[in-house]
Amino acid sequence: MLRKAPIIAALLAAVFALPALAGTTAREPPPMSFSFDGVFGRYDQAQLQRGYRVYREVCSACHSMNFLTFRNLGQPGGPFWDPHYPNPNDNPVVKAIAREYQVPDIDPDTGDPNRRPGTPADAFVRPYANDAAAAASNGGAVPPDLSMMASAREGGAPYIASLLAGYETPPTGLTMTANQHYNPFMHGDLTSYWTGRGHAPEGGFIAMPAPLHGVGQVSYDDGTPSNVQTNARDVAAFLQWAADPHMEARKQTGLAVIIFLLIFTGLLYASYRRIWAGVAH
Repeated sequence: MLRKAPIIAALLAAVFALPALAGTTAREPPPMSFSFDGVFGRYDQAQLQRGYRVYREVCSACHSMNFLTFRNLGQPGGPFWDPHYPNPNDNPVVKAIAREYQVPDIDPDTGDPNRRPGTPADAFVRPYANDAAAAASNGGAVPPDLSMMASAREGGAPYIASLLAGYETPPTGLTMTANQHYNPFMHGDLTSYWTGRGHAPEGGFIAMPAPLHGVGQVSYDDGTPSNVQTNARDVAAFLQWAADPHMEARKQTGLAVIIFLLIFTGLLYASYRRIWAGVAH
């Protein structure tokens, strides 16, 4: 047993030393609020529409959203929900958006592959035919699907907004390749790439170059000023909706259940007092 003690001590020391060996950490996203925060939060439909435009005009060139169909955009809580069209397949805005895309299909007469205008039932069109084509067009890195990105990344929408708007000039002493881009909000370890003085800078490398830049890159129909910060927040809100499109219905159901339980508890207590009122305890 005595011989095992030094081994155990060494293992414990190695475990507790892991955080110190991690090298660098990512910068925490600054505090920011969204309309969907909190128990009573709801999606801002105007912001979702702006976020969809940012995705359509910027992000969709490289990133897919394989778990979304066009009709999802017209469902309750979605960017283009219209109560006059409870069936999103009949929503004229959704139809118009779908028709903007050419969807891969099969000719029923010849069996040959072809393309046709999209319909609300079609899934979002992928920017690349396969992962190999995606990697070849992006320096060897496959752009991730964005359907569940807001749920897959710790920090959700605030993290995504901070990352998209947080690209900075690499600190002097940080060695990089042409396919690496510095972002202080990206998780990573820059210790082995750091040749400058002091501790390695916070953040990490990301294969994607800064997608948002300047003023007016994306034009908004509602007149909202378009800049990097606004574009980043709007598309982050859209990605949050894409990852959790039924949030509003879930919150409403949860609130109704809580109210029911409170009323039930009150009735149960009143019944208890009435039944046992004349019985000595």
